[in-house]
Amino acid sequence: MAGDRDSAILIAGTSSGSGKTTITLGLLAALRNMGMPVQPFKCGPDFIDPGLHQLACGRVSRNLDLWMMGEAQVLETFAAIAAERADISVIEGAMGMFDGQASSSAALAKGLGVPVVLILDVRSAAESVAAVLRGFETLMPEVAPVAVILNRVASPRHLELVSGAIRKHCRAEILGHLPQNLDFSMPSRHLGLFTGAEQPISLETLESLATTISAQVNLVRLLELAGGATVPPAKETPARQGEVEARIGVARDRAFCFYYEDNFDLLRAAGAELIFFSPLADQDLPEELDGLYLGGGYPELYARELSCNLTMRRAIYDWAQSGRPLYAECGGFMYLTEGIVGEDLGVLPMAGVFPVTARMQKKRASLGYREVRLEQNCFFGPVGTVLRGHEFHYSVIDQMPDHIERIYSVNSSGNGDQSREGYRYNNVLGGYLHLHFGYNPQMAVEFVRACRSAGPAGEKK
Repeated sequence: MAGDRDSAILIAGTSSGSGKTTITLGLLAALRNMGMPVQPFKCGPDFIDPGLHQLACGRVSRNLDLWMMGEAQVLETFAAIAAERADISVIEGAMGMFDGQASSSAALAKGLGVPVVLILDVRSAAESVAAVLRGFETLMPEVAPVAVILNRVASPRHLELVSGAIRKHCRAEILGHLPQNLDFSMPSRHLGLFTGAEQPISLETLESLATTISAQVNLVRLLELAGGATVPPAKETPARQGEVEARIGVARDRAFCFYYEDNFDLLRAAGAELIFFSPLADQDLPEELDGLYLGGGYPELYARELSCNLTMRRAIYDWAQSGRPLYAECGGFMYLTEGIVGEDLGVLPMAGVFPVTARMQKKRASLGYREVRLEQNCFFGPVGTVLRGHEFHYSVIDQMPDHIERIYSVNSSGNGDQSREGYRYNNVLGGYLHLHFGYNPQMAVEFVRACRSAGPAGEKK
């Protein structure tokens, strides 16, 4: 059955751990096996689920976060990407459907006009499940789930009890169910699941999951429900004309793999040509670059390999001394310290740009949304520029020396707690915050402009 260009569905959950990711991956793979181009999205700031989405269906997944991106950018991203050669868009929610207030899955579904399918975890409950679903139907009636998929059903009798109660008391229809003993799991680590680039799920396992989903879930009906979406029309964006304004090197490999795809799009729209390279495998930086972008990831897992790549470490250090722009966030920032310290690693030297070490700890160091206000001019904009992003890491750094500039103030999740970060050395800006350029697209323009002005030899053009 073919889909519709306006078809979209949001897969929500009653809570974290309800099975959203597993079922979303199975749906993506099953729809792909039906010959349908399917476009995945992820509600919220998460980096790992989008990589798994791509593994399941072969298409780059996009984040949709109302707080971090702003409503206008969310609508623009969804409209443009959903309309691009996809028969159906599948959005994986975050946490429980209403968790996260303005950034919740419910708020996203309402803003996009997308129907919701709720994953209902029925472990250790029977008829009481109907009360849970009834609550989800009445809390925000405008985004009440149109259907449910029952997860972790223990037996035929269990299914009969749960289904009977739902049909008696709730409006949502039942699309299918998955057994409690589903043979599917994904390995995890301190930041969550393994990344898609690490192939944590074999193709055979994905095919088995897709087969199970196809047998247990009414995909034809799901596609019919998805056709009720009111996807906003995509804007007509004229192709950019003219020469490349700046060549920006982007670190991208197993160690540095956490990027928002919108950031790449906005940099390209501003005139950048992105040149991807690997600090793990490459011996030197690509030639004729005007700027560098080191994203987040898991440098601590590959610290020994990164440390042993002496020529790349020296190239990054020399770049930092040259005065050309370099932006590094989270894992990329850790790579710019004097070294990464792990439980069994000792100190493994890194690029040595910032005079601190990054120490891994078992306890999470920071998690949450962040709003930034520039207190000094930099390559992202003038004083007063407001940016937004997200922070999630287990490492901490030593006290940064006073002679290293702090160029922005950070408001943690809008609760009024202020701190100062954004460490600047020469024309290098680093910190733990993952910025989403979509909240203030001008920052991409400013960064490209700064790279163009510096030039590949560190001289003004």
